[in-house]
Amino acid sequence: MKIILSFWLSCAATCLASIISYCQTDPHTEGHLSDTLAIDEAVITGLTGPTRLRESPVPFSYISGKSLHSQASANIVSAIARYPGISQISTGPGISKPVVRGLGYNRVVVVNDGIRQEGQQWGDEHGLELDGNSVGSVEILKGPASIMYGSDALAGVVIFKSAPELAPGTILSELTTEYQSASGLAGYSLSFEGNKGGAVWSGRLSDRGAHSYANPVDGFVPNSQYRERAASLMGGIHRRWGSSHVRLTYFHQTPSMPEMEEDIEADRWSYSHGVPFQEIHHYRAILDDHFYMGEGSLTFHLAYQQNRRQEYEEDDEAELDMKLSSVSWDLRYNLPQKTSLKIVTGAAGMFQWSKNIGEEALIPDYGMTDAGAYITASEDVGKWNLSGGLRFDHRSLDSKAMEDRFSELERSFNAVTGSLGAVWHPAEGLDVRLNIARGYRSPSINELCSNGEHEGTFRYEVGTSSLKPEYSLQGDFGIDYTAGWLSLGFSPFVSSIDNYIYISPRGDISDEGVPVYMFVQGDARLLGGEATIDVHPLKALHLGNSFSMVDSRKVGKKGDERWLPFTPAPRWTSEIMYEFGEVGRALRNAEALLRMECYLAQNHIADGEFKTPSYTVFSITAGTDIIIKGKKRASVSIFAENLFNRAYQNHLSRLRYAGFNEMTGRNGFFDHGRNIGIKMVIPLVNITD
Repeated sequence: MKIILSFWLSCAATCLASIISYCQTDPHTEGHLSDTLAIDEAVITGLTGPTRLRESPVPFSYISGKSLHSQASANIVSAIARYPGISQISTGPGISKPVVRGLGYNRVVVVNDGIRQEGQQWGDEHGLELDGNSVGSVEILKGPASIMYGSDALAGVVIFKSAPELAPGTILSELTTEYQSASGLAGYSLSFEGNKGGAVWSGRLSDRGAHSYANPVDGFVPNSQYRERAASLMGGIHRRWGSSHVRLTYFHQTPSMPEMEEDIEADRWSYSHGVPFQEIHHYRAILDDHFYMGEGSLTFHLAYQQNRRQEYEEDDEAELDMKLSSVSWDLRYNLPQKTSLKIVTGAAGMFQWSKNIGEEALIPDYGMTDAGAYITASEDVGKWNLSGGLRFDHRSLDSKAMEDRFSELERSFNAVTGSLGAVWHPAEGLDVRLNIARGYRSPSINELCSNGEHEGTFRYEVGTSSLKPEYSLQGDFGIDYTAGWLSLGFSPFVSSIDNYIYISPRGDISDEGVPVYMFVQGDARLLGGEATIDVHPLKALHLGNSFSMVDSRKVGKKGDERWLPFTPAPRWTSEIMYEFGEVGRALRNAEALLRMECYLAQNHIADGEFKTPSYTVFSITAGTDIIIKGKKRASVSIFAENLFNRAYQNHLSRLRYAGFNEMTGRNGFFDHGRNIGIKMVIPLVNITD
């Protein structure tokens, strides 16, 4: 309570200082190091096509490319996890999974280049298979989005978008390099793109690697190194009838899996993988077409993905080897818009099949078919923006019997989902939002059929074949106010989930000597939200505060049994940013950001979890463009994370459960210590007609 009181007092003091200064200037936030400031006119695409952010009835976050790439991050998920309402489940610095308002795994849909990312995202130690250097911006929908994305969008959607295409007649090539001290992370990314005569193209090569990371408690965490390589190609044409693009991407990651060892400093400087480790290969081929049809438009996506995941306990042969293939399609039609009424209808589907190639298996071979159809509508009525929609989904799953380990299983699921929302603009700069949505998620293959131990989870998992689909009913309310020097936001929510599926200790130990966990279900209730106060007392000075929390519990349970697992701790973030602008003739767009992140104690823990004490970390970032002879020669960002080398364990870190560390006398491993780094973007070719 003292922390929360301090938060509101800090916000009040900031507002008072701003009023005394009284400098009314319009906030200009696009491209800053921080995106917690209001972006009134940002256009988002995750709902029913292009929609202004202030017209969306559901809470939405937009993160610019500059904000993403100018700060330190081990991966793209850790880069977005600092924003209100967003967290990450991590297994070391190389593996992170997004969590939206306390829900993760198959409850968050990840969209990359317009298609759902399918990479066996059900696993604790399965991160996102995408190159963070290729991301131009991120849109995050916080709330059920089953209407547009079908099953699994129960918590929300994270949309990774490529950078906008260059202006016609432009050719650009850039080299990005980076280094981070805590893990020795070093990497580069080389891009080449152009737009000539209606033809557009781009290509990118990226490579980054890190040795074991360090912290003040464990020293170097053994076997936490990782390596990533990625390549992508895009070619397309733009004509009067529309546009067509073909995208090919490849992602290869080799993360080592940290575990307790007697020699905790073994191979601490090595960039080569240790044992155990994973080999992940992800391939994608995407056809992206957009056609103008009179005053309407048609968008079509067709994609093939293959995810190959291998886990090695020794260096010679993969014990676990899973190959997942997915073919997905999406057809969306925007009806001609005669008035403010906008209607969008569409259909989407997916064929998916998975096969075990290695000697061991955690899940059986299976096939899945998914299909859905929807319609949405939105209209402006006076000071109101009204929107809503309906969708029908069908999913069938067929898993194969495998010796005495897995039985044959056939399941099918049907669902009708919908939403209804409104935004009221009673005064200039004031927006009031209300949205009610029904979400749906069918049980995933691991929840139904798991039978084995997965490296990095530190447990033996058993599925339950009779699980029912999850259904949620969520209400969102929001108030946003922006007036020159001040931006306020308050977005509470409450969600009721029927048949919530979670993993719980069964009470016994497997033959391998690890605890046995089983997937069970029951009704759940979540409530929480985000609050932000951003003040601009001077045009160049920005002061931001945000607070986010979620309370997750099982319905009908009492005492310590009522808490749901993997619930992030409440978080208060405070930022001060100053734009220096031009400094002499050599520096342009110079700015600096100081951030404080305070995580409150998390004492609401499920079976098998540990309580997490509160902690606070500070970071600082400074960036500028370097100008030589009137031309930009480089963009440079220098940063320091965990500035005071604080020892802490994030509540959602999987390494907390790696076992008892005899060398430190504590459970699991700690998160990274002080991390100092630099990132540079160097233009190599810049040609404009």
